[in-house]
Amino acid sequence: MDKMLYIAMSGADQIQRAQTQVSHNLANAATVGFKADLDSFQARALYGEGHPSRVYTQAGGSGFDRSAGALMATGGELDVAIEASGYIAVQAPDGGVAYTRAGNMRVTPSGLLETGAGHPVLGQAGPIVLPPGSRIEIGRDGTVSLIPPGERPNTLAVLDRIELADPDPALLTKDGAGLFRLPGDPRAEPSAAVRLVPGMLEASNVQPSRALIDMIALARQYEMQVKLMKTAEDNDAAATQLLRMG
Repeated sequence: MDKMLYIAMSGADQIQRAQTQVSHNLANAATVGFKADLDSFQARALYGEGHPSRVYTQAGGSGFDRSAGALMATGGELDVAIEASGYIAVQAPDGGVAYTRAGNMRVTPSGLLETGAGHPVLGQAGPIVLPPGSRIEIGRDGTVSLIPPGERPNTLAVLDRIELADPDPALLTKDGAGLFRLPGDPRAEPSAAVRLVPGMLEASNVQPSRALIDMIALARQYEMQVKLMKTAEDNDAAATQLLRMG
């Protein structure tokens, strides 16, 4: 009886964890460059007295969906999307190097070029800092050019180049800030093959309809586990009654 109750209880707990992950994906369906988290369920033997004939379920993350999101035209001079494979190097909150597909950039009042999430964009010599009041243009190779205030368009000058890399996606892990990192936080080699598409942004690869279907399926599974707990309670009450009669 106790095993039945434990199995149902652990199943409900793991389903709640899976629901949290699906909810997180659904909440980021409109987040630029977001990659959906993947999860999986594993059967684990329940050990105790006697043979482990019962199993319980354990939910666990299995990485992230590496597929590219759709490209959206914005026309913004600081908006860029990655054409195929590759990532933009940024400075993580802990000071390390991380990677992102989110190309919605902005310039802070101090001239720092950062992503929409507030992560400084890295160039050839660290975070890119731009002179105030300058018009900015980002090239397909990541070149950051600017026109000083009051100058003509033909005075375009190259200031820096965004660090672009193309590490193996299978080696990347995603942290709590949605940034991608290599094991041990090493720095990937810059790649000249990565190309940007100015005036575009990569949308999230979350499929809202699929996420909603998963939420409904998980809700039904949770109800089933709750019913099993109620059945275990009823069986326990019936067994107690039989013992009293004896």
